[in-house]
Amino acid sequence: MSKVDALFETCLRLGDTALVMGQRLAEWSSKAPTVELDIALSNHALDMIGQAQLFLGYAGRVEGKGRDEEALAYHRQDFEFRNAMIAELPKGDFAFTVVRQFLFASFAEAFYERMLASTDADLAAIAGKAEKEMAYHMRHCGEWVVRLGDGTEESHQRAQAALDELWPYVHELFTTDDVDQAMIEKGILPDASTLKEEWLAHVKAVMARATLSLPEDDWMPSGGRTGQHTEHLAYLLAEMQVLPRTYPDAKW
Repeated sequence: MSKVDALFETCLRLGDTALVMGQRLAEWSSKAPTVELDIALSNHALDMIGQAQLFLGYAGRVEGKGRDEEALAYHRQDFEFRNAMIAELPKGDFAFTVVRQFLFASFAEAFYERMLASTDADLAAIAGKAEKEMAYHMRHCGEWVVRLGDGTEESHQRAQAALDELWPYVHELFTTDDVDQAMIEKGILPDASTLKEEWLAHVKAVMARATLSLPEDDWMPSGGRTGQHTEHLAYLLAEMQVLPRTYPDAKW
């Protein structure tokens, strides 16, 4: 795989994960438990979609085939998406959403912090914005994980159930393949596999405060970053893409 192809795939992986995660967060608009949380989750969604716009816009420029961020977001099939599978799982209840966002943001904050040193100036600049946003998501959602886990019996059960369901999917965030290795060798990407120990220590500390138990490592699904997805992604894309696909020449 050429450097251009590997860089394009890398931008899709980063952009698609942010886009799909943002879409899931946006599903809480007008449905969150409180007005304050409605605003907070909507802002989280906007942060993720803003990151997706930057990554996919860069992907389009790297590809050089005239596709911009909107074409890449709205006119690809599910098997063409490269998001991590954890992003596409249904939004679930409030506990599921905040546990997922905490687990992902804890990874992304560390990843983007190291990506600030990327030899690719465009990716380093995007990381500068994304790292600050992920640091806030990590703190905000981490506080809610503690409140739910160390709250009522029901909130504890819901938070634990969310953690149990999400845990198998976190491991994909730390996997590397030939695309990643090509970028790591050129100093474009940090090595995600080296972040797991730091991430796990942080997660363990928060879960201890939340009185939640980390599940055992067992089933570890993967494949989202190479186009293999759960059935949930197709349904999400059908809703997200229906308007631009129905009216492809519409101007807003």
